[in-house]
Amino acid sequence: MKTETHAASGLLEDESQEIIACTICDAIHAVPPEIPEGGRIRCIRCGATLLRGPGKSLDRVLAGALGTVVLVLSALFFPFLEMHASGLSSATTLIQTAFAFDKGFTAPLALVLMLLIIVLPVVRASALAYALMPIRLGYAPFQGTKKAFRIASHLKPWSMAEVFTVGVVVALVKIGGMAKVGLGPAFWELIFIVLIVALEMSSLSEKTIWRIIDQKSRS
Repeated sequence: MKTETHAASGLLEDESQEIIACTICDAIHAVPPEIPEGGRIRCIRCGATLLRGPGKSLDRVLAGALGTVVLVLSALFFPFLEMHASGLSSATTLIQTAFAFDKGFTAPLALVLMLLIIVLPVVRASALAYALMPIRLGYAPFQGTKKAFRIASHLKPWSMAEVFTVGVVVALVKIGGMAKVGLGPAFWELIFIVLIVALEMSSLSEKTIWRIIDQKSRS
């Protein structure tokens, strides 16, 4: 059963006691040294979740980061779409799909697609793995851990594999009457990446991770 803890708010008797401000109502709370596994600390004023117990969130985030890297890199070498029309067939990879826009005024779009669906997801996942792997294994954080996790946090809104996938599905609906279109392994790998990122975002509490990094850096 998950436990739930309410942090005490008000003046602190011990100056060394850790404090945290609620991002919703700005109430100041004294934070206990340890949070039970699966537990939460909620704001006593508005009820917002301040911190979560680490539990298995590190495992899920790391598994998601490593899985994202493997899936994105492997998706580069498998067919993304296969088309059959008038007895002819062709297959295109993820890179070829992105560079279909490399002519004329749409050329910058090819670069944007490469960044949003390939480069940035891999960079973000690699930064997460760099920041959290040593902590999960019980070692001291690597040099630059805070910078790596900050980069991963900033890149989170820009990993847009799901937007690209939705766009592809819409395009397939429109051309479905002109040719028989098949979905290659790379397409399904992108679907898995979208699901992994969604699970990771529901498991990741950035404040909790920052707290763990600070604690490990001081120890």
